Amino acid sequence: MLSLRSVNQYYGNQHTLWNVDLELTPGSCTSVIGLPGMGKTTLVNCITGYLPIESGSMIWQEAGAPPRDLLTLQAEHRSAIGIGYVPQDRRIFSQLTIEENLQIAMRAGSEPGSAMRRDIYDLFPELYGMRQLRAAQLSEDNQHQLAMARALVIQPRLLILDEPTRGLGQAFIHKLGNLIVRLNQEFGMTILLAEQHLSFIRRVADRFCLLHRGRSVAQGDVKQLDDPLLSQWMTPVSER
Repeated sequence: MLSLRSVNQYYGNQHTLWNVDLELTPGSCTSVIGLPGMGKTTLVNCITGYLPIESGSMIWQEAGAPPRDLLTLQAEHRSAIGIGYVPQDRRIFSQLTIEENLQIAMRAGSEPGSAMRRDIYDLFPELYGMRQLRAAQLSEDNQHQLAMARALVIQPRLLILDEPTRGLGQAFIHKLGNLIVRLNQEFGMTILLAEQHLSFIRRVADRFCLLHRGRSVAQGDVKQLDDPLLSQWMTPVSER
């Protein structure tokens, strides 16, 4: 579905991603892991088109269709081909209602005139009764649900989540985990999440890519995330 080869990225003169390779196969759930500041969000923003890359390739391919060079598409066009994105800051429109937020997302990711998918409220039933409330009136948890709903209303083939558990309580994290597992296993959605909470990663993901200072130092099955590997790459220097 998505193949990254030798991706390099810079912030000014700072080399932030170093020859990163990543393969996302259809129906997989992959977690990019690593300590804060190691390049997880940078990699996500390169894939979604919000950051340019210096070199390398990103090829998108769906079954029965020719490959597409993702680098030729602006961020909004990557959404239109089926890439849903939930950023850390949610990027919802706080002064618009839930329904209006979803309508805007729908128009951005679909053909003009497409009707709202009513089944989005089957995934987020709490939002249905509040659909005429402004996003600013929602609790933190419900704002996060709205951000998820905005990404899913376009029926993405690939859903990307950046630090999805950040700032959330344990009860909602458990609920979020249930949703991700359902999307992946029941609906067959391919999922990529940038995350550092290992218990959550082990629960929802089947593959991992471990970043350290912008380099992919390990990839594989989540079962390979053992203590020696984690102690080498996931322990802050001050604690070693």
